[in-house]
Amino acid sequence: MTDLERLRHSAAHVMATAIAKLWPEAQFAAGPPVAEGFYYDVELTHRVSPTDFERIEAEMKAIVKANQPFERKVVSRAEALALAEKGRLAALAERATPSRYKLDILASIPEGATITLYQNGDFLDLCAGPHVMRTGNVKAFKLTAVASAYYKGDEKNPQLQRIYGTAFPNKTEMEAHFTMLEEAKKRDHRRLGAEMGLFTMDPDYTGPGLPLWLPKGGAILEELEKLAKETEFAAGYVRVKTPHIAREKMFTTSGHLPYYAESMFPPMEIREAEDAAGVSGRYYLKAMNCPHHHRIFAAEPRSYRDLPLRLAEYGCCYRYEQSGELFGLMRVRAMNMNDAHIYCAPEQFAAEFNAVNAMYLKYFKIFGFTKYRMRFSTSAPEGMGKKYVDEPELWKQTEDMVRAVLQASGIDYVEVPNEAAFYGPKIDVQVWSAIGREFTLATNQVDFAVPKRFGLVYRDRDNTDKIPLCIHRAPLGTHERFIGFLIEHFAGNFPLWLAPDQVRVLPVTDAQIDSAKGIVAELRAAQVRAEWEFSNDKLQGRIQRAEAARVHTILVVGAREQEADAVALRIHGKGPQGVKPRAQAIADLLQAIRERRSDEGQFSA
Repeated sequence: MTDLERLRHSAAHVMATAIAKLWPEAQFAAGPPVAEGFYYDVELTHRVSPTDFERIEAEMKAIVKANQPFERKVVSRAEALALAEKGRLAALAERATPSRYKLDILASIPEGATITLYQNGDFLDLCAGPHVMRTGNVKAFKLTAVASAYYKGDEKNPQLQRIYGTAFPNKTEMEAHFTMLEEAKKRDHRRLGAEMGLFTMDPDYTGPGLPLWLPKGGAILEELEKLAKETEFAAGYVRVKTPHIAREKMFTTSGHLPYYAESMFPPMEIREAEDAAGVSGRYYLKAMNCPHHHRIFAAEPRSYRDLPLRLAEYGCCYRYEQSGELFGLMRVRAMNMNDAHIYCAPEQFAAEFNAVNAMYLKYFKIFGFTKYRMRFSTSAPEGMGKKYVDEPELWKQTEDMVRAVLQASGIDYVEVPNEAAFYGPKIDVQVWSAIGREFTLATNQVDFAVPKRFGLVYRDRDNTDKIPLCIHRAPLGTHERFIGFLIEHFAGNFPLWLAPDQVRVLPVTDAQIDSAKGIVAELRAAQVRAEWEFSNDKLQGRIQRAEAARVHTILVVGAREQEADAVALRIHGKGPQGVKPRAQAIADLLQAIRERRSDEGQFSA
C-alpha cells in the first residue's frame, strides 16, 4: 500500500467514526482506498445525501483535531466474533444488534490467518490496515458523492449506501485535484463529441455500446487509419482483411472460448448444423483478429525466408461488455482495432519487439504525449492451467525475453504479476493526458501458445519445421478508445492535420464569394477539409461561430485581400496571425498537414 493509499484508508476510518457518531445504528461493510480517494459502504435507514456532507465533514474535522492514535490490535477469532456479536465492530460502543457485515467478513478469513482490529478513539473496526500514525495526519479531505451499491457487488445481497471521499497530504494538492476534475468535466469526450458532432449513441435502435460515427468523427477515423497505414507500410507490414464472424472451431482452437467466453457475444446457430467432419454449425462474432490472422499464415507454406511476416488490419471486433461497464467511447461493444500480428523466429524477437516499441514512441511524439509508461504484465504460478496456458517453462522463457528487451531499450516500465494474457506476457501502454489523467491506450503481447494450437510452422534453415513466435500489437489501440482519449487530451482543439473542420473561408462581402470559392476548391483538390460561409451576419459573428465549432484555421478575404491575392489568417484559440499571400498560406497549410505538425510552429513567418 502506498503512502497516499494509507492516508486515504485512514481517512475512510475517520469518516466512518464521524458517521457512527451521527447515526450510531449505522452498519458498516468495507471501506477501502480507491484510485481517486476512498469509500465506505454503510447500511443506514437515513438516506445520506450531499446535504449531509457538511455535517459529516465537521465531525471528521473534530476527530482530526483530537489527533487520536490508530492502534493495531491482534485478536483471536473467538475474540473478534465476540466483539462482532456485541455490535462493537465498526462502532463507538456495544450495541443491541450484531455487526453483521463484519461477521460475514470474519467468516471469509481463512483459519490460521492473523486477525487485526484498529481503534481510533472509541471507534473499533475489523481491518487489516495499515494506517497513518494518528488521525491528525489526515489534514486535507472532502466527501464527494454517495451512491447505491450491493454488498459484495451481488444484487442478491442488501443494497448499501456507498459514501465517497478523497484525501491528500495537504490542501494545495487537494485543490489541484479538484481543479483537474473541473477541467476533466469540460473535456469529457461524451459532451464534446456531441457538441462537435463527432459520434452518437443510439441504444434503442443500434444498441448500447455501439457508436455511430458522424461525418466529422469519420474524418478523424480516416486520418488515424491513414497514419497507421503509412507507418506500417514503411515498417514492412502487409495488409489483410478478415470476416467479422467465424465458426466455433476457430475460437475453441485458439483457446478464446474457454478463457474469454464471458466477453464474447452468444453464438449464432446456423442451419448447417455439423458438417461431415463434425464441426459445429455455431458461429461467433470475432472478439479479436488474431485467430483469423493465424489462418492466413497457415494458408501457404512458410519458410524462414518469409519471416518476419507482419500482417496488419484495421479489423472490427465485438466484445460483450457488461452494460454497467459501458462508458462513451472508452468502453464499447464494437471496436475498430489497429491490429497486427508479427510472426517471427526466436532470434528475430528482440528486434521486432523493439521496433514495435519504437513505433509507439513515434506516435507519442506526433500526438504530443510527454508522459507514458509500459506496464509489463506477467503470469503467476497459481494461475497455470486456469487463467493461463499451462506451460510454465515457456512462460518463464518468454517473460525473460520481454524483460531483457525492455531493460536493454531503457524504456520506462513497471512489472505487474498475474495480469498477463492467457497465452503470454503483455505490455499495456499507459499514457497521461494534458491534464494528468491516466489511460491504457495500446498493447503489445507475446504469444508462444496459440500458433502451436493452429499447427503454424515454418521451414527453418536446417530443413525442419519450427513454430513461430507471434507478437500481437496495437499501437493505436482501438479507434474508439483512442479518439475518446484524444478528444479529452486536446479538449476538442485538434491539430490541423487531425481537425474535423480544418479550414473555413469567410468572404467579408458577397463581392469576395468567388474568391472564397476558388480557395476552397484549391484546398479540397488537395484533400483538405475546407468550406466557405457567407451570410447576412457581420464578419465577427461568423468568426465567433467558426471558433465555437473549433474550426482550426479561418481565412478571411476582404476587398484588400482580394486585390492583393492574399488572405487574413486566424487560428482557433490563437487569434489573428496576420495577412499572407494566398499561395503561401495554402502551401503552409498543406505542408503542416503533410508533416502532421502540432500547432507549435504551424506556419512559416
